[in-house]
Amino acid sequence: MSKVYTKTGDKGTTGLLTGERVKKTGARVEAYGSVDEINSALGLARANCTKPKVKEAVFKLQKLLMLFMADLASAGGEQQYVTADHVAALEQMIDEFDAQLPPLKNFIVPGDTPGAAALDLARTVTRRAERQTLRLKEQEAEAHINEHLLICLNRLSDLCFVLSRFETDNSK
Repeated sequence: MSKVYTKTGDKGTTGLLTGERVKKTGARVEAYGSVDEINSALGLARANCTKPKVKEAVFKLQKLLMLFMADLASAGGEQQYVTADHVAALEQMIDEFDAQLPPLKNFIVPGDTPGAAALDLARTVTRRAERQTLRLKEQEAEAHINEHLLICLNRLSDLCFVLSRFETDNSK
């Protein structure tokens, strides 16, 4: 039986998908760690949302985030896990949910429902992950950050915003 702990990270390093060991405090680890936080925030949202369409969408997003993390944990790797098709799928989801909402006329204060609040938390963590991924790209010229991943992070925050509005819309 294998154990949960490996002891390989006890000295402040972690392994990437490519097998390379890097510092846990590095920009790459910060970036994919924030994507991992998005997944947790979305899990909280899925547990608290009441609309089945939103729960289903959130579950799809959680599975997609595994590809985001794989991309970020593949320093210099040739394979890109996030593609233009993922960007298109996120944009389609945004458009589908947004088309069912009334026009936005004012700022939204988060917290109308537990599910919507968790989606807003996921939105802000996504914005942080996007900033950290951009920082990684600036700091490590050889980082080879997948442009589709950056676009997907941007679209994901928009989608979390739209899903939060959908979750609180009483006409749905």
